[in-house]
Amino acid sequence: MPKRILQGVVVSNASEKTAVVRIERRVAHPMYGKVVRLSKKYHAHDEDNACQVGEVVRIEECSPISRKKRWRVIGSEA
Repeated sequence: MPKRILQGVVVSNASEKTAVVRIERRVAHPMYGKVVRLSKKYHAHDEDNACQVGEVVRIEECSPISRKKRWRVIGSEA
């Protein structure tokens, strides 16, 4: 099965080797049809502590690294 890759914004890098990434998606409301933005935060493994708050990064699904981390940072967008 292919690994999912998502793109989002780093909202926190306070933890060692961990970045919290917010992923936003746009969906139509089921009844009214208005497009709304939904967001979800993922804890991603950042081996080099390279991510800074506000950066746009890509994260990839991986095997569990810790209790909350199931994603790995694979690169930042320029």
